[in-house]
Amino acid sequence: MTGSWRDVLGRTNELAQQYLEQAPRRAVAQPAPMEQLLQRLGGRLPEDPEDPVTVVESLARAADPGLVVTNAGRYFGFVEGGVLPVALAADWLATTWDQNAAFYALSPAAAAVEEVCRGWLCELLGLPEHVSAGFTTGAQMANLIGLAAARHHLLAEAGWDLEADGLFGAPRITVVVGRERHATVDRALRVLGIGRSSLVEVATDAQGRMRPDRLAAALADAAGAGPLIVCAQVGNVNTGACDPMREVCRLAHERNAWVHVDGAFGLWAAAAPSLRQLVDGVQDADSWAADGHKWLNVAYDCGIAFCAHPRAHRAAMSLSAAYLDDAGERNGADWTPESSRRARAFPVWAALRGLGRAGVVELIEASCAHARRFAELLSADPRVAVLNEVVLNQVLVRVAADDERTRRVAAVVQAEGATWLGTTVRDGVTALRISISDHATGPAEVAAAAEQVLRAARRG
Repeated sequence: MTGSWRDVLGRTNELAQQYLEQAPRRAVAQPAPMEQLLQRLGGRLPEDPEDPVTVVESLARAADPGLVVTNAGRYFGFVEGGVLPVALAADWLATTWDQNAAFYALSPAAAAVEEVCRGWLCELLGLPEHVSAGFTTGAQMANLIGLAAARHHLLAEAGWDLEADGLFGAPRITVVVGRERHATVDRALRVLGIGRSSLVEVATDAQGRMRPDRLAAALADAAGAGPLIVCAQVGNVNTGACDPMREVCRLAHERNAWVHVDGAFGLWAAAAPSLRQLVDGVQDADSWAADGHKWLNVAYDCGIAFCAHPRAHRAAMSLSAAYLDDAGERNGADWTPESSRRARAFPVWAALRGLGRAGVVELIEASCAHARRFAELLSADPRVAVLNEVVLNQVLVRVAADDERTRRVAAVVQAEGATWLGTTVRDGVTALRISISDHATGPAEVAAAAEQVLRAARRG
């Protein structure tokens, strides 16, 4: 390595270590108006090259006020995993190696690691061993991939060649969804050319779980209407609740429907013996979406699309050209829409090796235990009501049965900076939404955050 490489990487390593060492003590989020950040980071494009060390130092200094500390155990806002040290280190190596994971010829190592991780993840999550996997940006794209495979499979069964003839004139696909599905499902369907008028919404119970009786009625009404997809959910983004997967899969498959599961964080419950019953039957689905940057605690971005029908998965995603001939080896681009992408599986491999099965289980079960403790501490105050059954890592809380007061509590907590949580609106009611999925969160962080919420609530 040249002196230039050593200087800039050495200084970057120092800056990274400083950030990680300071993260437990700095404000989780700081007031950072966009205008201020643009002034710090902007200005005229330089005409001449700058010293690389100076550039890196300038970036670290200018970006600092706009950084949100999501990996020090005190962030409870969106469902954000922290970063395991071993996964961070592997992510640095992946960037250093600069491997394009799209084609075997560009990186045999990346292709091999993807295949190893596919097998390990299927074993960990209890999915059938033949399931295919594509490593992509996140659950948004993983949902799109799973639904694209469903679209290809169902239209092929109906005698329609999607790749040759496109969607114009194709049999209409009906998609049955739960009322509390995540917004990424609708966006994925929209990108795939399946609009809102093709959706049939199924009522959910008090926790947001799809009701089997209503699903059965919706499927009966759709009988004879053409190809069917049922989009299920494990891990409601507000309550953490999971659709009753065994019943969902049985009812859907009786109608020859494809079952896709949005399991961005909830699918990881399948790895933990104490939580597995929440997702019982999920292995019977046809495709699944999950995030690595949530409960596996690898760095952004990392999502995984799984499919029980590899032929449909590959047909929906693959591309071919005269210069692409890898003699049947795994090409990452056959399983995702990206023809150029970073080697996301290296950090996944490191996280799984670093944690082992026992470590993954401990991380997931600890997060859920922390969520239950958070709810217990908050509900001890009569001003605070916990609105959901705390079955996974999500806690919904309302203050003084008042929307505005609940929002004010969130604003006070955010401004103080020692922790961060946000608000949501569910069934017309504003609530604090607490999410726990960072390996760095422990009992002390939970106790301190709960006390901060209670202090804000007591102020009125």
